[in-house]
Amino acid sequence: MARRKLVAGNWKMNGSHAALAELDAIAAAARANPGIDVAICPPFTLIAPAAARGDVPIGAQDCHAAPAGAHTGCVSVDMLREVGARLAIVGHSERRADQHETDAEVRAKAAAAIAGGLDAIVCVGETEAERDAGAAIAVVSGQLEGSIPQASDAGRLVVAYEPVWAIGTGRTPTAADIAEMHGAIRTRLRALIGPAADGVRILYGGSVKPGNAADILGLPDVDGALVGGASLTAADFVPIIDAAAASGRG
Repeated sequence: MARRKLVAGNWKMNGSHAALAELDAIAAAARANPGIDVAICPPFTLIAPAAARGDVPIGAQDCHAAPAGAHTGCVSVDMLREVGARLAIVGHSERRADQHETDAEVRAKAAAAIAGGLDAIVCVGETEAERDAGAAIAVVSGQLEGSIPQASDAGRLVVAYEPVWAIGTGRTPTAADIAEMHGAIRTRLRALIGPAADGVRILYGGSVKPGNAADILGLPDVDGALVGGASLTAADFVPIIDAAAASGRG
């Protein structure tokens, strides 16, 4: 099944109103490559002004599973949609580690995002110790089983594989390792949600840069990228968009 590539930028806790100027060149690259999808997930403080520009789809880096309530510091799906968000990242490894999020919490967030009309990018990935122990596929398969809503709208579900040890380190798995893991994720998704799994995009995230994007995005079952640091500037992000577009035409 042909799937449109998706290149999503995760700005993490970076960016200011001045940084939104980067969206102009990013939007131009997206318009020049209409065969793929491009999105940016800035900090909560920038979602509204970024979305108001109308340049590229804007997403959030997290959401709460509840629609409202006594959840100080949290933001609901309805709140995100109201300020213009169209997608949400859930279960990023930094939140799993720093905020101790469980698979069950990630699943609840993903279900809320999808039910509320947002696309949900569900992140999974193993640590270096888990890979060295030969448990990478088992760990990721377990995270998928615990984190993917069973009755989810597959059209709004995206999975991002992010080997924890590669995020922000400049290291990446071998091409064979990435292809093997993405194939294993596809197989596990089919077991979890049936034939609809073939329509779910699987992104790679972990030190994606202009220099390695073409090789990664050309691999089987790699349907795009979740990009961290390289998404902060158009100079770094646009070549990744171009690489995704070229791989989709190949």
